Amino acid sequence: MTSPIPSPPAVPFLGHVTKLDRDLPIKSFDLLAQQYGEIYQLSIFGNKSVFISSRDLVNEVSDEKRFKKKVSAGLKEVRNAAGDGLFTAYGPEEPNWGIAHRLLMPCFGTANVNNMFDDMMDVISQLVLKWERFGAREMIDPAADFTRLTLDAICLCAMSYRLNSFYRDEPHQFATAMTDFLIESGLRANRLTLVQAMMPGTNAKYEEDQRIMGELVSDILEEHRAHPPAKPDLVQVMLTGRDKETGLGLTDTNIKQNLLTFLIAGHETTSGMLTFTLYFLLKNPEAMRKLREEVDTKLGDRPMGVHDVNKFPYLLAVMRESLRLGPTAPIRTVTPVEDTVLGGKYPVEKDVTIIVGIYTAHKDPKVWGEDADKFRPERMLDGKFKALPPNAWQPFGYGMRGCIGRPFAWQEAQMALVTIIQRFDLVMHDPTYELELKQTLTIKPHNFYIHAHPRKDKPRLLAIPSSTLLTSNPAPEQASSGATVSGDAASLHPLYVLYGSNTGNSEAFAQRLASAAASHGFRASLGTLDSATSHLPKDGPVLIVTASFEGQPADNAKHFVEWLENVKDNAFSGIKYAVFGCGNKDWVNTYQRIPTLIDRLLGEHGATRLVDRGQGDAAAAEFFETFDMWEKTVWEKLGLEFGTTSKTGTDGLEIKTVSAGTERAEILRQKDAALGTVVENKVLTAPGAPVKRHIEFDLPKGMTYRAGDYLAILPVNPDQVVRRAIVRLGLSAEQEIEINSVGPTSLPVKKPISIYNLLSGYVELQQPATTRDLEVLLSAKNSATSTQALKDLSSDYSEKVFKKRLSVLDVLEENKDIEVSLSTFLEMLPSMRIRQYSISSSPLWNPERVSLTLSVVDAPALSGRDEPFLGVASTFLAGLRPGDKVQLAVRASNAAFHPPSDLSTPLVMICAGSGLAPMRGFLQERAMQKLAGRDVAKSLLFFGCRSPREDLLYGDSDMKEWRELGIVDIRPAFSRSSTDSENCRYVQDRIRHDKELVAKAFDEGAKFYVCGAGKIAAGVKQAIVDYIKERKPTDEVQAVAIFDQIMEGRYATDIFE
Repeated sequence: MTSPIPSPPAVPFLGHVTKLDRDLPIKSFDLLAQQYGEIYQLSIFGNKSVFISSRDLVNEVSDEKRFKKKVSAGLKEVRNAAGDGLFTAYGPEEPNWGIAHRLLMPCFGTANVNNMFDDMMDVISQLVLKWERFGAREMIDPAADFTRLTLDAICLCAMSYRLNSFYRDEPHQFATAMTDFLIESGLRANRLTLVQAMMPGTNAKYEEDQRIMGELVSDILEEHRAHPPAKPDLVQVMLTGRDKETGLGLTDTNIKQNLLTFLIAGHETTSGMLTFTLYFLLKNPEAMRKLREEVDTKLGDRPMGVHDVNKFPYLLAVMRESLRLGPTAPIRTVTPVEDTVLGGKYPVEKDVTIIVGIYTAHKDPKVWGEDADKFRPERMLDGKFKALPPNAWQPFGYGMRGCIGRPFAWQEAQMALVTIIQRFDLVMHDPTYELELKQTLTIKPHNFYIHAHPRKDKPRLLAIPSSTLLTSNPAPEQASSGATVSGDAASLHPLYVLYGSNTGNSEAFAQRLASAAASHGFRASLGTLDSATSHLPKDGPVLIVTASFEGQPADNAKHFVEWLENVKDNAFSGIKYAVFGCGNKDWVNTYQRIPTLIDRLLGEHGATRLVDRGQGDAAAAEFFETFDMWEKTVWEKLGLEFGTTSKTGTDGLEIKTVSAGTERAEILRQKDAALGTVVENKVLTAPGAPVKRHIEFDLPKGMTYRAGDYLAILPVNPDQVVRRAIVRLGLSAEQEIEINSVGPTSLPVKKPISIYNLLSGYVELQQPATTRDLEVLLSAKNSATSTQALKDLSSDYSEKVFKKRLSVLDVLEENKDIEVSLSTFLEMLPSMRIRQYSISSSPLWNPERVSLTLSVVDAPALSGRDEPFLGVASTFLAGLRPGDKVQLAVRASNAAFHPPSDLSTPLVMICAGSGLAPMRGFLQERAMQKLAGRDVAKSLLFFGCRSPREDLLYGDSDMKEWRELGIVDIRPAFSRSSTDSENCRYVQDRIRHDKELVAKAFDEGAKFYVCGAGKIAAGVKQAIVDYIKERKPTDEVQAVAIFDQIMEGRYATDIFE
C-alpha cells in the first residue's frame, strides 16, 4: 500500500518558495528533513521535487538501473559556460561526455596523480611562506587561502599554467568571476524568466563573468599550442588524445568547457574540504593533538614525500569524518528511469527530480548513532569505515557520474594538511565561533578566521577576547599582542598572564593582573591559554586564571588542556606559575575541575608552583575577596622571587579630555553583521507579579541555532545608574575623553568617547565592591568619617558589602568626601560581561528568528538604598522596542542539552519560572514535527511558578495548544496556590506526587532535562533519589550512586542564578 509523500503547506502559484533560505537553501532542506522526516516534497513555481535524507533512501536511489543523474536547475545555468563538460553534461546521451570521460579517467590514476606531487608541494609551499611571513598576529581567512591553493594547484598540475594567486593582493579575477557566476547561476535557477529579463545590470555582469572565465581557458589552450609542456598534462591529453571506442577527439569548444569544469569543480570542493577540516580540528582539541602526534611521529622535521601519501591513518579518518559532517557537494540530483516506489511506499513518477540530501543523510542516527552531529574520527578507524552500510558515506557523488578527480583532491588535501600541521600551531580568531555556511554549488565555512603560529618561533601570546561581542574595535584585523608599556619598560621583568574564559569573568581578572603588573615591576603579556599551547613561556612567571564549564575548559583553553594532559616527563621544568580558578559550587561534581587539573599537571611535569591555587566560588560572598587575597599573595611572592618593588596607587590608565561635550561621538563596538533586530517584546505575567517577558529577535544573516542553545547578549547599564555615576564623579554626560593604558584593557583606547557611552557600555557599575576596591578607596583622599566607614565595611566584608551587593558607586555616594579620579574609578570596575539566556524557540518554527523568555530583575536594593536594584541585562532587554538593534550571538549549549533526534524518546522536563525557556523550544520543535505528520512521543513537563492566575507562562497559548496536540502532559506546581496543583508547592513536590508517571517515562527510555536555580536541580535530584530508596531499600550514598548510574547519558541540567 502506497502513501503520499509529506509536503509542507504551500502558497498558491509560489508553492514552497517561502520555505527556502535564498542564500543558504541547504539549511532549509536540513530543517525540513528534521521536521518531515526522511522524505518530503516541495513545489517551486509548479516544479515538483522530492527530497530524501536517510541512508536507506540514498542507498536505494544509488541503483543506476532504476535512477540516473539529473542535471539540476542550477547546473543547467552553469551549462551557459561549461556546456557539456564532464560535470554539467546530461549524461551518456551527449557523446562528448563519453569521449572526455574515457580519455581523462586514466589521467587521475594513482601513478599519474603521484607524478603531480612536486607541483602540488610547490603551491603548498607558497601558502606556508605567506602564513609564516604574516605571523601569529595576522587574522587569516583559510577559505580564501585554500581557494588560492587549490585553484593554483589544479592549474599547475593539470594545465602547466601558473596563476600565482599568492603573489596578488586580491584574488585572481578568474576566481572572483567564477564565484559570482556560480552564485548567480543558483539564483537564476529560481527566477521567473520574466523577472530575469528585467534585470539588465545583473545579466550584463553574468555575461562579463563568463567572458573572464572563457578568456583564461583560451589563454591556457593557446599557451599549450604555442609551447607544449615538457611533460604531458590534462590539456595535452585533450588536444591529442583519441577515444578508443569512437576514434574521435574533443573539439576546441569542448576542451575549453572541460578546462572550465576542472577549474570550477577541481578546486572549489577541495578548498571547502580543507576549511571544514581545520574548523573541526580546532573545535576538537583531542583530534588535533592525535593528528599532530601522528604527523610528528611519522615525519619529524623532514618534509612530506610522495611515498608518505595514504600513510597517515588518523589523518585519513579525520578527512573522512570532515567530509561526512561537511560534504562540500551537499546534494546530488537523480530521477527515476521509470515510475517507481521509494522506501516501499512512496510513489515517484518517471523524470521527477529527486534531491539526494547527502548533507543530512551523513548524519542519519540509524547509521552514525545519537552522536551523529559530533566530530569523531575514530568512527572511521580500525575497519569501521569499510564496514559501513553501502552508500552511508557519499561525498564524491556516485557511480559513473561520481567525481573523476577524487584521487587528485585526496592527495592534495593530505599534503596540505600534513604540511600545515607540521609547520603551525593554529587557533581560532573567535574561540566561540560556531559553524556558519556559505553556499554556491558547494558549501564551505563562512566568517571563519584563524591565527597560524609558526612552530619554530618563540612563544607569542594572543589576547583574543573570549567573545567577539566584547571586542571594542569594530573591525579588528589583528589580535592584540599583549601589553603596551611606556617609560622604562625594558627594565621590567617579563610576566605572562593567561586566561580561559567564555563569559569574560576570568578574562576580566586576568586583565586586572596584567594592568597592575607595571606597578609591581613586571612587563605583562596577556593571552588566551590556547595561544600558549605547545610553547608555555619560561622567561618569566606565568599567571593563569581560568574556569570550568560543566567540567570542560573554556572555548579558548580547550587545546591547551588537551596538550597539557598529554605531555611527558618534566616538560615544564624551569616554569614558575600560579593558578586561580573561577567556578560555581552549584556544579558539585565539576567544581574547579579545570583549574585543579592545570595546577596539578604543571606541578607534576616539573613546573614550580609560586603560590597555592586560588579558588573563587561565584555563588559565594567571598568570591571577589578570594581573588583579592590571592592576587596580593602573588605580588608579594613575585617581589621576593624577582626582587621587585611595588608602587602604590592605580595609575594604569591615562585619561585626557578631548572636548567639553559639545559633540557626541557615536561609538560602535561591533560591526552591523552581529546586530539582531527586535521583533516583539511583551509581558507574559499578570499585573503585580514579578515580570517575565517574551522577546523575539531576527538573527543576523547567516547565524543559526538549535533548540537548547543560548543567546549571548551584550547589554548596557541602566540609564539611571549611569547618570548616578556621572553626577558622583562631577562630570558631564556629553564630555569626551581619550584613554591610554600601560597594559591590556577592555576599555576603548586611543579614540574619543563620551563619558556616557563609556560608563554605559564598557564597565559593570553594580558589581559588589571587592576588598581590593575598599583598600584603593582607603588610600584615596578621605575624611576621618569616610576612613572609619571604609574600615567598618572591610571588617565585615561578607555581611556589609557582598551580601548587600554594595557597589563602588554605592560606597562613593554614601561617602561623598572620598576623592577619586575617573581613571581610579574605572580601574576598580570589572569590564562589561556578556549575559547568556536560553533560547525558548526552535529553528523548525523559524530558522531566522529566536525568542527569549526571561525574568526582569527590578527589586528593592539589598543595600537599603531608596532606588530599586535593576538587573543590567534584563533591564536593558525589557526596554527594547521592535526595530531596535542588539549585539548578540548564538552560543552552543551542553551537547546533552538538546532534544534527541529519535522522536519516540519521551522528554521529562523540569523547570521553574524562566527556566521554562529551553523546554518551550523543545516542545515547539516536537509540535512542528507532530504537525508535519510524524509520530512524536508524549513528554512530561513539570513547571513551577506562583499561581495559574499570575505567571503560568504561555498557559493560554502555546502550552494549551501543545497539550491539546497530545505532545505534552503538563504537571504544574504553584508555590502560592498549591491547592491548584495537588497541594504541591514546588516541582520536586510534584515529582514526588507523580512519581509513578516519572518511573513509567524512565522505563520508556525518556531523557530528563532540568533548568533552573541550583536549589531546584538539587531538590529534583533528591526527589528522584528518595524514590529510588523507596523502591529499593538502601541508604543515601547507594541511592545517589544508583541515580548516577541509571541516569548516565539521560539526565542533563542547565543551572543559573
